Amino acid sequence: QVQLVESGGGLVQAGGSLRLSCAASGVFFNTFSNYGMGWFRQAQGKEREFVGGISRNSNTYYSNSVKGRFTISRDNAKNTVYLQMNSLKPEDTAVYYCAADFGGSVLANRNAYERWGQGTQVTVSS
Repeated sequence: QVQLVESGGGLVQAGGSLRLSCAASGVFFNTFSNYGMGWFRQAQGKEREFVGGISRNSNTYYSNSVKGRFTISRDNAKNTVYLQMNSLKPEDTAVYYCAADFGGSVLANRNAYERWGQGTQVTVSS
């Protein structure tokens, strides 16, 4: 069974950077490249929201709130997807989750994803 594990979260000052990783295990042969990978976040007391994602064709998509500051990439040889976060703001504080869509797409609807990681906390201080 495919499992996703996020890492790289932590505490950073406003204006700083973090890079999150999402590593997939239990992937059958080279099928990771077929997955669409999404990043979501959930701030305390709020609903989980779409941050962005990367499709099986490596097309990237971003929410308006992070466009121009965050970059998503993938390394299929390592079964890993990355979320580079620059110019962080206090409102970026949340638990960040990665998710896999086995069909290869990237959708803002979290119900489209078959697997989720456990999340990693990102805290941006002002």
